[in-house]
Amino acid sequence: MPHYIVIEGVIGVGKTTLTRLLARTFTATPVLEVVEENPFLSAFYGDRARYAFQTQTFFVLSRFRQQQTQVAPLRGRSNLISDYLFAKNEIFARLNLQGDELELFEQLYGVLAERVPQPDLVVYLQADVDTLMTRIALRDRPFERDMDRQYISDLRDAYEEFFAHYTATPLLTIATDTLNLVRD
Repeated sequence: MPHYIVIEGVIGVGKTTLTRLLARTFTATPVLEVVEENPFLSAFYGDRARYAFQTQTFFVLSRFRQQQTQVAPLRGRSNLISDYLFAKNEIFARLNLQGDELELFEQLYGVLAERVPQPDLVVYLQADVDTLMTRIALRDRPFERDMDRQYISDLRDAYEEFFAHYTATPLLTIATDTLNLVRD
């Protein structure tokens, strides 16, 4: 029976690298998050408070579209490995939005999340902030060059909190500080 596996973790932890490696190994279709297409992302990293709602809304709609066009049609028909969990929208929203914007986003997310296929397994990759900052610098995406260390630390804490209470699917947690998926 085909499986749907999700690789998740903080920015720079190695989700996409592991997804590509596992997709080849298990003859699976990779489902890769489309990050660079978000027209608000660069502005968000410059002024998070001003661009958070636009950035998060674009992401949730983009991810939902991808779930409907790529994951849902293949779910149960072929192996799928994704580099994101749709529920990550909650993590980022709670970290970056507040007040009416957070309430509105949560309503939108709730309606969409009901129609998203659940994975068979989530693999949560962990790393400390130093490791994450090093990996972010090494991949050298233009919009991440001035990544705020405190934001990554806060995001890491938010991920830890989220996965400490995650029960929607089976969860496998892997510490990656000593793993180099690119080199090894």
